[in-house]
Amino acid sequence: MSKVENWRALLGGRSTDEVVTKALVRDVQLPYGAGTMALITLDNGFDHTKPNTFGPNGLFALNGALSEIAERTDLAAVGVTGKPFIFAVGADLKGAAALSTREEALAIGALGHHVFRRLGELAIPSFAFVNGAAMGGGLEVALHCTYRTISSGVPAVALPECFLGLVPGWGGTQLLPRLIGPAKAIKLVIENPLSQNRMVKGKEAYELGVADAMFEPADFLEESLRWAARVVKGELAVERPAHEEDWDKTVADARFLVDMKLRGASPAPYRALDLIAQARTSSRDEGFAAEDEALADLLMGDELRAGLYSFDLVQRRAKRPAGAPDRSLARKVTKVGVVGAGLMASQMALLFARRLEVPVVLTDLDQARLDKGVGYVHAEVDKLLGKGRVSADQANRLKALVTGSLTKDAFADADFVIEAVFEDMAVKKQVFAEVEAVVSAECVLATNTSSLSLTEMGAGLAHPERLVGFHFFNPVAVMPLLEIIRGAATDDATLATAFAVGKSLKKSSVLVKDAPAFVVNRLLTCFMGEVVSAVDEGTPLEVAEHALDGLGLPMSPFALLQLVGPAVGLHVAETLHEAFPDRFGVSENMAKLVAAGKPGAYRPDFTLDPEAVALFSGGTSPSTAEQVRERVLAALAREVRIMLDEGVVAAPQDIDLCMILGAGWPFHLGGITPYLDRTGVAQPRFLPPGVASLPA
Repeated sequence: MSKVENWRALLGGRSTDEVVTKALVRDVQLPYGAGTMALITLDNGFDHTKPNTFGPNGLFALNGALSEIAERTDLAAVGVTGKPFIFAVGADLKGAAALSTREEALAIGALGHHVFRRLGELAIPSFAFVNGAAMGGGLEVALHCTYRTISSGVPAVALPECFLGLVPGWGGTQLLPRLIGPAKAIKLVIENPLSQNRMVKGKEAYELGVADAMFEPADFLEESLRWAARVVKGELAVERPAHEEDWDKTVADARFLVDMKLRGASPAPYRALDLIAQARTSSRDEGFAAEDEALADLLMGDELRAGLYSFDLVQRRAKRPAGAPDRSLARKVTKVGVVGAGLMASQMALLFARRLEVPVVLTDLDQARLDKGVGYVHAEVDKLLGKGRVSADQANRLKALVTGSLTKDAFADADFVIEAVFEDMAVKKQVFAEVEAVVSAECVLATNTSSLSLTEMGAGLAHPERLVGFHFFNPVAVMPLLEIIRGAATDDATLATAFAVGKSLKKSSVLVKDAPAFVVNRLLTCFMGEVVSAVDEGTPLEVAEHALDGLGLPMSPFALLQLVGPAVGLHVAETLHEAFPDRFGVSENMAKLVAAGKPGAYRPDFTLDPEAVALFSGGTSPSTAEQVRERVLAALAREVRIMLDEGVVAAPQDIDLCMILGAGWPFHLGGITPYLDRTGVAQPRFLPPGVASLPA
């Protein structure tokens, strides 16, 4: 029995739900008399909303097509392209999650290598014509080809495996660094996945050297065939620059940065770095075998199941928010008002203008503040123009859309007004009373409060049913989460409008009950409160600060405090203490830090400030790092249980989504509730059996 037959026996029946990507072959006569090309089109039979993926049967289909091509003697070249808008986006993740033994995991890695490498080992040159999204195994297909062209309109090129707890396992860690050098390869394989799974577009992929030529979308395939014909005839020589960087140093530097970010919490990026280091000296067989072993280890680990659960949340649940009213109830928004012209307000104004493309007017107490806010927006637009993110015409239109006014009369024809003023109930109530006096009866009133009660805020309004919470996270343009809060009086039309606006802003919205600090800030305050309490009790600040490093959180507790500001942290703690005095305390030492005017526990050079540290001294009951970690996780489990019992969100998955998108809870941990389940901290469990390990 051949290797392929063995793999078919082992894997062929594993993925009964696989949407098979077919390899459709047609002969194309190359221009300029260059001969016949067998052009393979990858197509699963669906439109672009269901991208091409590779499960076992898709790999067998491509292998069969390549076998037929290899037997022909009349071909000058072979080409591979995708269906409209999609090249291929990698492995079938559902099938990957269904693998039950290491033997199966090794087999899927070896099968992918066997099939893809044939493209680079035929007797004739191979060309990948990357016409659309190319991710994971899809990009690896292209890397195995002799040459690559790419469309300038490609929206996403990536190797996202480390984001999910895997490594590029079908040649990516071996072929890419040899093609573009280790530093650029590390960017695509490790840095981008660990930066909220950043993708690059076609132009950037070309500039990185992933593709040999780039053409416009309108006639991409025609131009690619002309280019391929010239290469086949020898009229065009493809030159690729030599890479003179210090390979070992580049990998070592990247390892240091990964340590700084993850502190050893996630094995996948480290395995990827090992493989990239090996690519410098290994043969193709050795490198691919090492990828197989790494892939098998990771496919059998909890991290993949956790990553797939997280992936499912952000790809599916985030797009269908639980509890959102029928979208047909949403009102049209043709103008937006923003109360305040500070940094948060200015960021919001720019986002509304860019995404909704409607007039946005800012108000504030004096002209200087107003000018500063509008000036910030205009400066950010200029930065976008400088980076080529907007055209000159678009930049001018954006600047014209954002204006300022010293009076709220400018809101008279607004459909959506949001406040971003000081986090004080009396101030916000006064703002809304003034706004309600001038806006239309249909205008939605939104608050960006991070912790205050909407019901209390709207108590004095004539129409409290149109008040909704619209809580952004900082920085507004970057953070994907939007907590949408329903007050006691908020009606369905207001809520539907809020969700429609959130979608237009390209945010992932989660419906939250009107509860103190909502979801993210409530849990972060719980987390921070336990760490600070441990320090107040006598635990050295350095010990408490790094007690949870093993989770791979994006920031340590006091670094997070430095980012949000001690005054804000203290205010939220006071709000929660007032609501839940038995569970949330207020640190006297934190109050001292705020009174001293300290920006946090760190100095500008990121070393601890001895004066700030001294403010927390005096406790006599220190804890170990392990004890701090245990008390923090126990407190989080308790608070999540209470929030679910209170109905703050519809389900545990919504808490997970909020923490992943709003607090940077590590993707590889699979959300906070399955993590607390797996580690035994949550008793009883938050999620049904299986949900925490497989996509829901």
